[in-house]
Amino acid sequence: MKNVELKIKMQFCQLDELSPTEQMLIESAIKATENSYAPYSNFNVGAAVLLGDGTVIKGANQENAAFPSGLCAERTALFAAQAQYPDQPVKMLAIAAKNENGLVRVPVSPCGACRQVMLEVEERYKIPMRILLYGTDGTYVISSTKDLMPLCFVDSDMHQ
Repeated sequence: MKNVELKIKMQFCQLDELSPTEQMLIESAIKATENSYAPYSNFNVGAAVLLGDGTVIKGANQENAAFPSGLCAERTALFAAQAQYPDQPVKMLAIAAKNENGLVRVPVSPCGACRQVMLEVEERYKIPMRILLYGTDGTYVISSTKDLMPLCFVDSDMHQ
């Protein structure tokens, strides 16, 4: 038996260390938290995706009393982008969240279902999606969804 170690690389940046485009996308994600419908958790998440042509699509989490019927901010943004602009690759995704105390201090990370959707969007367009996870203490910058899911499952795994 041998041990295998998986490592990921990411950056932790202050907002002013990011490019103007990255800052704009984070601001869009923060604004998207205002469109959240979270009467049960009071945890408002906003996401913004940047498409290849420069279009920005926002999404926000939507809760429902029948909890499985809700949807995360990341998936609302990604599904809206693919439905409206199916020929445009997703270049970047920013995520921000707030609770009753305001914007969260530590960046939040996408749930497993969102990670799988993000991964399949990367696979669809054959380009990595840059991910910005915003918190008031700083932003995690991740080069690809595959860095969040090093042992990922994609369509090609079914055809080996």
